[in-house]
Amino acid sequence: MYHFIVNPNACCGRGARIWKKLERQLDSANIEYEAHLTKQQGDARRFAGELTEGRKEPKMIVAVGGDGTVNEVLDGISFCGPITFGYIPAGSGNDLARSLRISKNPYRALKKILNPRYHKLLDYGVVSYGEDVISYRRFMVSAGIGLDAAICHNMLHSGLRRGLSRLHLNGLSYILIGFRQLMCAKPVKGYILLDGVQKVEFNHIYFISAHIHPYEGGGFKFAPKADYSDGKLAVCVASGSSRRKLIPVLAGARFKKYGKRPGIRNFECRELVIHTDKPLAVHVDGESCLCQQDLQIRCIEKKIRIIV
Repeated sequence: MYHFIVNPNACCGRGARIWKKLERQLDSANIEYEAHLTKQQGDARRFAGELTEGRKEPKMIVAVGGDGTVNEVLDGISFCGPITFGYIPAGSGNDLARSLRISKNPYRALKKILNPRYHKLLDYGVVSYGEDVISYRRFMVSAGIGLDAAICHNMLHSGLRRGLSRLHLNGLSYILIGFRQLMCAKPVKGYILLDGVQKVEFNHIYFISAHIHPYEGGGFKFAPKADYSDGKLAVCVASGSSRRKLIPVLAGARFKKYGKRPGIRNFECRELVIHTDKPLAVHVDGESCLCQQDLQIRCIEKKIRIIV
């Protein structure tokens, strides 16, 4: 039995159009499946929990949507029994699909899921935050604080993004919103603590991101050396006294030109603590975690079995 968790609203309705095509394909092939269509934020998390909570029998769960849909499914899963994931990209960013080289063609992606030849075991991350009540969020691709999260927050409610999505110009919306956010950004002081041992302080932090996969924001490769199955977080810190010097760095991350990257430092660790002097926007896989000052992030090694 295949359980499809579908976000019809992904990428301004692209999810619904893709699902109609897939549904016809599944019916014509006499595949046994159940479809769980989301109506609002949190539904994918709830569906994943209902399918797995206390269930020890094997489950095959397929997410149809974007990275945010995958994030909710992952966040709702209870790892009580064997679970196999499938993913059919239908979002605007699709950074997970880009990293795993999953086809954006829904028929090809479905064919691999129905006739699997290869599986991979992936890491995932967990972010904890809050003072009186500690909140926990899993993430599949990346989590970040600062500028990258502010862009994600803006993207979630942007009319510009919706308009450009209809024109299939999703990457352009991130660039335009990102440039606007960069011009308004005010760097802060803070530090990171790597594996409880190495403390690194910064005076002008624009953003800090922790990666399981190299990309975020629809193709920005901030962590070129990220390995999704090594049990480690790839950490990227963007800092500097001049925001103008960050522009070529961000452009290089988007257009795959890496060399020296002034203002960018990269680290590796299994556990990461982040502190900033002021609350900044936080995201997990592009989804908002509001504004925070302190984050604890850790990597869970090779827990997710996915069809590729």
